[in-house]
Amino acid sequence: MVTIVEGIDDSAIDIGKLAKLLKGACASGGTVKGRTIELQGEHKKRVAKVLKQNGYQVEVR
Repeated sequence: MVTIVEGIDDSAIDIGKLAKLLKGACASGGTVKGRTIELQGEHKKRVAKVLKQNGYQVEVR
């Protein structure tokens, strides 16, 4: 199971830094592929909460 974060198209956003923040919040490993973040495990709720707290608009699927 992986959690995928996508739709972060703004090039002003440091995707690597955001991935590091999410990996730390979820206590999991993960990777960046292009503009998509993949986290190991099921972390939809936690990722959504962290992104909202950091001012991102979130849609969970």
